[in-house]
Amino acid sequence: MLLALIIAGTLAGGLISVLLAALLAFRVFGAWINQLVSFAVGVMLGAAFLDILPEAARSNVSVPHLLATVLGGIVTFFLLEKLALWRHAHVTLEDAQHAHPHPAGMMILLGDGLHNFVDGILIAAAFLTDIKLGLITSVAVIAHEIPQELGDFVVLLRSGYSKRTALILNSISGLASMVGGVLGYFALSHGEAFIPYVLAVAAASFIYIAIADLIPGLHEHVGGRALVYQPVLMLAGVALIVLQHLLLDS
Repeated sequence: MLLALIIAGTLAGGLISVLLAALLAFRVFGAWINQLVSFAVGVMLGAAFLDILPEAARSNVSVPHLLATVLGGIVTFFLLEKLALWRHAHVTLEDAQHAHPHPAGMMILLGDGLHNFVDGILIAAAFLTDIKLGLITSVAVIAHEIPQELGDFVVLLRSGYSKRTALILNSISGLASMVGGVLGYFALSHGEAFIPYVLAVAAASFIYIAIADLIPGLHEHVGGRALVYQPVLMLAGVALIVLQHLLLDS
């Protein structure tokens, strides 16, 4: 039962988000990407601070150790991104217009596969802790994967890939999330003591992506309209996590 939920959660976070992003990329070509990013920031920060970290803190691990793990995770993601091993930077349509040929597309696919694999492990750790936390973590992953995958599709299309090829390659990359989830389930089922630390890394991942990758892109859009819709959609993302938390507790 639990493994089935993990597989469903990772498929939703990896494969279904790819299909939804493809629909947007092929139909509206990313016209709503900045609105989606604003919403994703709220969902990710809400999940990290209101659910994942509090749940990790309920364990026997000391809070200073958990916070040190979060700090270490943020620094590690920064270093990996510098080394181009952890690729989840938000890609805008303007960036895509200047994308390089095929090597840029392949770098995105390889980095995205690693990112999805790690997401799968984090989803597995969340479900092993609590089904409610697993569902919330899956929603947070989907929220940031859709705008990210949308940007990936734009870059792949600009790099010369056909729509069909871009969809197939991105779907294969998305399946890495399920692989990570299954491996995480079997590894963490026999290592319960590590789960709080994995949750802290999950929180670090969401915080880093939101603060370092997504929010800087939002600052590129100035004006009264952005000043209104960006914080409103961020709060809507946080509200979704709060609402989901209340519904699952009822």
